[in-house]
Amino acid sequence: MRILLWHVHGSWMTAFVQGSHDYVVPVLPDRGPDGLGRARTWSWPGSVTELAPAALREQDFDVVLLQRPNELELVRRWLGREPGKELPAVYLEHNTPDESPCTQRHHLADRSDIALVHVTHFNKLFWDNGRAPSTVIEHGIVDPGARYTGELSRAAVVVNEPGRRGRIVGADLIEQFLPVAPVDLFGMQAEQFTDGRARAAGLAPDRLVGYSEIATQDQMHTELARRRAYLHLTRWTSLGLTLIEAMQLGMPVLALATTEAVAAVPPEAGEISTDVSRLASRLRSFLAEPELARACGLAARAAALERYGLKRFLADWDVLLDGLTR
Repeated sequence: MRILLWHVHGSWMTAFVQGSHDYVVPVLPDRGPDGLGRARTWSWPGSVTELAPAALREQDFDVVLLQRPNELELVRRWLGREPGKELPAVYLEHNTPDESPCTQRHHLADRSDIALVHVTHFNKLFWDNGRAPSTVIEHGIVDPGARYTGELSRAAVVVNEPGRRGRIVGADLIEQFLPVAPVDLFGMQAEQFTDGRARAAGLAPDRLVGYSEIATQDQMHTELARRRAYLHLTRWTSLGLTLIEAMQLGMPVLALATTEAVAAVPPEAGEISTDVSRLASRLRSFLAEPELARACGLAARAAALERYGLKRFLADWDVLLDGLTR
């Protein structure tokens, strides 16, 4: 198939474009949100091509994969076609409801001509999907390999824009782990968030260090795997792909028992709880017992490979896409 889709979430796209189709991503001169083009920090195959909006109208596509509300209008304007009626369409909902956890109606709830796909069963359950034909295709990722060494007695967290997103991503919880172990925070604007925070808490500056400039996803995977354990502190989220990546790296996981993490993280992979003190206590054990941490990491990797493997993910998408074009 020839699929039109926007580069929105790099990690998810990296898995999706490993399939057997041809993928076209819009590109704009400024490479802004509506025309980011090909990824520069992830590895994408040659089956992904860029096209400027002006060139899209003359192209033939089998399906358009939408991921944001404004893309409906972009299809109308750039292709001159109505998604769902003149061009088969599927809408991928990456997120949990952001206004109400139970009563928010999805913006496609009154349409029955566009398939609505959620990335977790939790998301599908909490959105009001209305008449939209909705289903779940769980995440899959490209296996980063068993890289875990745990050589650094530090914990790792991955969060983009922690200062802006605050309590939603559990940024306020990080300091509760600092008396137990130093923490390295990876992600966009991580350094702005961590600057001076440990000292203000009466701790040595290196108890909390931010890393905003990791060049590639591969390099970040290597750095994560050097830390003793991975902290997943997000309160309200779809299932973060970095959590799955950490598990497949072979890292033991300490996760809040919220949203889909309850299904993704088995107890033997580390600790999953809404009690932050229990997570901190388990982290202390991992620092004192590296072999315990390694054993939990192996269990985490096995669980993530079984549930979030790339082969299953691509097969599920092929079944859905095939059904759209028949």
